[in-house]
Amino acid sequence: MAKKNAESKPDRKEESCANVLDKLDSAEAASALGKLLDRHSELRSEAEAIACDMLTEISPDSVADEIEEALLQFDYDDLNGRAGSHSWGYVEPSEAAGELLEEALEPFVNDMKRHLEMGLEDQASQFCRRILLGLYRLRDGRENDILNWVPDFPGEAAANALKVWSGTGGAERGSARVKKIRRRLSPDFVRGHLPDWDWLLKPGP
Repeated sequence: MAKKNAESKPDRKEESCANVLDKLDSAEAASALGKLLDRHSELRSEAEAIACDMLTEISPDSVADEIEEALLQFDYDDLNGRAGSHSWGYVEPSEAAGELLEEALEPFVNDMKRHLEMGLEDQASQFCRRILLGLYRLRDGRENDILNWVPDFPGEAAANALKVWSGTGGAERGSARVKKIRRRLSPDFVRGHLPDWDWLLKPGP
């Protein structure tokens, strides 16, 4: 009789894990996917195809607008939280402003680099152009409290983003790295959208 009752009860572990996938954060979901693929290697090619489709569906067209928002979000309260005297020393307002802006731009540059490393050349190229466009729009500082402390930031950040795009290696196939592509900005794009930054067309070091 006891055996019958045991069999009739639902598995408590299964019940407690119901819908748990919907509650995982991105790191937990990635870990769960990794373990699933370790146990079922036959699903890897399908998972990679789905991931590739997801990445190529992401439109970089809004990146310029997002960069504007990210770099214009700060005010004097944010600056005062970084600048001034601290236990480790004094931080100049210009240094603090530069740190805030670099941290805000970093996710966009990393996203572009990630696409390059996966071999998504066209998508990465679009990201690069949109990053440059977003920075170009802010080249005059927009009378922004933070940008005015580092007026050279948009140009310097554009040069760095271009360097990352042109110098990052592509995807690997097996143990051999794909031949490095010589990436150059389109002169038509620069002249049409970034006319004051024609220096972007000069070969890098």
